[in-house]
Amino acid sequence: AQDSDRLAARMKFEEGEALRAQGTVESLPLALMKYEEAILLCRAIGNRQGEAASHNNIGIIYNSLGEKQKAIDFYTRALPLWRAAGDRDGEAATLNNTGAVYDSLGEWRKALDFYIQALSLWRAVGDRRGEATTLNRIGSVYNSLGEWRKALDFHTQALPLASAVGDPSGEATTLNNIGLAYDSLGEKQ
Repeated sequence: AQDSDRLAARMKFEEGEALRAQGTVESLPLALMKYEEAILLCRAIGNRQGEAASHNNIGIIYNSLGEKQKAIDFYTRALPLWRAAGDRDGEAATLNNTGAVYDSLGEWRKALDFYIQALSLWRAVGDRRGEATTLNRIGSVYNSLGEWRKALDFHTQALPLASAVGDPSGEATTLNNIGLAYDSLGEKQ
C-alpha cells in the first residue's frame, strides 16, 4: 500500500507540473487541484519534500496570478516542511520565491531578509547558480532602496558566478544591473 500511495502522490504532483507548465487560464486551476491532492497524499505517507514542493508550486501559481498574499501563505507553509526534510535547496528556492513576492510589492526590507537567508543556504550547499541569482536580486533591492554602492557590490559578486556556471542570461542581467547602478551613481562612462 505504501508503494502505491507513493506512486499516487508522485502522479498527482507530476500532473500538477504538466498543467502548471501549460500556464493557461484553464490549466492553472486544475494544477492547483492536483497539487492539493498531492499534498494530502504526501502528508498521509509522511513525504515532507513532496508536500513542501506542492505548497511551493501552488505559491508560484498564485504569484503568477497576481494573488501575492496567497503565494506568501503557501511559501510560508512550505518552509518548515523543507526544514523538517533537511532539504536546503528547496528551502533556499522557497525563500527566494518569497523574497521575490515582497520585492514585487515594494516591501524591499522584507525581500532582503528572505534573499539573505536564501543566500546563506545556497552558499552552504554550494549552489553557485542559486547564489548568483540571489546576489543579483539583493543588488536589485539595494538599487530600489537607492543604496547604489551596495547594489554594485552585490551585482559585482554575482557576475563571476553567473559566468562560471555558464548562465549567459544571468550574466547579461547582471551586467545590465551593474550599468544601472553606475548610472544611478552618476558614473556614466
